[in-house]
Amino acid sequence: MSDLTESRKARADARLAAMLAFVCRQLSLVSLLSAIASLLWIPQAGTVAVLLSALISGEPGLFGPWIASGLFLAIGILRAALSWTAGGIAFTASDRAISRERAKLLAAQSRRSPVIAGQHSSAEIASLAADKLDLVAAYLTRYAPAMARTRIVPLAVLVVAFSLSWVVGIILLAAGPLIPVFMALVGLAARDASERQMQEVGSMNALLLERIRALTDLRLLDATRRTLEDFEAAADRLRRETMEVLRIAFLSSAVLEFFSAIGVALVAVYVGFALIGELNFGAWATPLTVGEGIFLLLLAPDFFQPLRDLASAWHDKAAALAVAGEIADIEDEVSVDILGEGTAFPPLPGPATIATRNVVWITPSGRRIDFPDLEVQPGRTVALTGPSGSGKTTLLALLAGLAAPTTGMISVADERLDDRTADAWRTRLTWIGQTPHFSNESLRANLIRSSPRRDDARLENALMQASAGSVVRSLPRGLDTRLGETGHGVSGGEARRLMVARAIYSNAEIVLADEPTADLDSETAQAISEGLLALAARGATLIVATHDMDLAARLDAVIDLGAGG
Repeated sequence: MSDLTESRKARADARLAAMLAFVCRQLSLVSLLSAIASLLWIPQAGTVAVLLSALISGEPGLFGPWIASGLFLAIGILRAALSWTAGGIAFTASDRAISRERAKLLAAQSRRSPVIAGQHSSAEIASLAADKLDLVAAYLTRYAPAMARTRIVPLAVLVVAFSLSWVVGIILLAAGPLIPVFMALVGLAARDASERQMQEVGSMNALLLERIRALTDLRLLDATRRTLEDFEAAADRLRRETMEVLRIAFLSSAVLEFFSAIGVALVAVYVGFALIGELNFGAWATPLTVGEGIFLLLLAPDFFQPLRDLASAWHDKAAALAVAGEIADIEDEVSVDILGEGTAFPPLPGPATIATRNVVWITPSGRRIDFPDLEVQPGRTVALTGPSGSGKTTLLALLAGLAAPTTGMISVADERLDDRTADAWRTRLTWIGQTPHFSNESLRANLIRSSPRRDDARLENALMQASAGSVVRSLPRGLDTRLGETGHGVSGGEARRLMVARAIYSNAEIVLADEPTADLDSETAQAISEGLLALAARGATLIVATHDMDLAARLDAVIDLGAGG
């Protein structure tokens, strides 16, 4: 388990490093500008010290009050300009990096074949793409500049402090290194806590999507109270993990402020006693002057400021590593891409023939499925039967180009089905799945999506042939009703009838149906069967994966995928 954890952390580190590498040049410029802006406080503090020393002692200073004020203001404006420029570059760079990661994630998921189910649900991936990736922005914009300032500014302040007082230098040198040590110790816990928090966020999104999909069933089973209890338990787990992250953040901040406060207080005590003559050591050559004392007092807080910034950015890094770990986990999942690009394409010319030769599919677990050779002529109807696990759904997916067979060949329209022909082939077919999916549009828009223009008469005829007219009439706004992605508002059988109507309206030449009558009452199954046969009656090639032997008996051919053992 420890090796697995270390391996995951190494992958997260590598994934985050890849994000940084994409904007490395911009972040290097940001770090440089940020460090220069911080270093400008040294001459700015010197200007204040010279001015106050002259006012206190009554002696003419290096320059007059107006010149000193103007110089202070000019340096301040320059610092602000550098910080503003650095912030703008950092924001643009982080936006580019996150947009690139989001596009890569969505592109990979959009081409992912449904043949192999991933470990991460669509809700978890959506949460990662929409919300969690934005957490990396704080790390990209703050961590690298803070690290650069931590490496440069304290060292520069230390050199200046030692040049004026070795006591102040030793105080800063003793207090400073303790802060990174405690930050590193706390940071280990912060990383683990952030990862657990990110996992809980994803789990809660997955739970929400799962319960929304099953909302109708939950109401029928009177399980709403149990659902609320599940949400309360998930929310409580998320609350505990969030509070753990906050506790660690407060702990690290307390450690930082404690040591920085001690360091600044010791410098102030030494300078105060030195200026009133109680301490006559610690300064080089001469007793500490008022100007030097003020200068050291102004520099001491700035010695610790970069460390404060780094401590804050440290938690940003922990959150970013947790997100990078999730991305690495998704990328490392066993997956298969669909053939082609999944984009719109002109239909593949040629007859709507389908043939397979020596097709074999090997599952991720290593199980081998040998499919019989098929030859399906245009307009024919075929039933794929066999026990669960015999490969009916997988074969339909292979015929649709949703995955490539491990070995063997599939030809469609007298062409080999591959990356070159898959998009054009899918233009000619429609899919009726076990779990219908609707886009977030009106029902009418979902049904006529495959046609370039609206035809109400054709749509009415398609609904009638699919026995779905009553389904539309029962909806509150008819065809203008939005069902949501999971088809909320209609039953599973009604949703499948709507999918049959969509297939009829599309005039697709090839229809692939996966268990269209599964888990339905006899009346609904009969209505869907009639709709499928209506598709065949107009000349469509129909291939149905089914356990329904009544439906199979009404088709031209039955292929038993379990017959070979």
